[in-house]
Amino acid sequence: MKFPDNFVALARYNQWINRLIYDCAARLTDEERKRDVGAFFKSLHGTMNHLLLGDKIWLGRFVGEPFAATSLRTELYGDFVALRAEREKHDLRILAWANHLDPAWLMGRFEYRRVNGVVVSAEALVMVTHFFNHQAHHRGQMTTILMQLGVDPGDVDLIMMPGVVQTL
Repeated sequence: MKFPDNFVALARYNQWINRLIYDCAARLTDEERKRDVGAFFKSLHGTMNHLLLGDKIWLGRFVGEPFAATSLRTELYGDFVALRAEREKHDLRILAWANHLDPAWLMGRFEYRRVNGVVVSAEALVMVTHFFNHQAHHRGQMTTILMQLGVDPGDVDLIMMPGVVQTL
């Protein structure tokens, strides 16, 4: 795999694992998905909302179309079906963006404004890496919450995504 194809692979994984997690979450009631289990964003639904919000904020920054948010706890969708539909659409946007990443852009400086208004700057490569790492962090929380609610999502590692490894 050559650079920046690793980010395309991560975008494909993002799409695959989100489908799996949402399929698992669909087996729960709305009350179960929204139950406060003591997670940072309280519930499975809250964590799913936060991850979509974070992805919208980051992708908006990367493509020069800022997504307005006043808080990282903003609920985008109270309805699971609407949340899932937007998640699926946004995952397609992430994949399309990753497929057109410019290696020169990745090596340059990237400046953005945080939700709290503070302007920061770092190498774009670091910010894109953070984008995908942030997803993994919160998906780990979601799989834990699913297990707590009695739904086993199975093995969710990147190498379990169809087509990644070959059995010899």
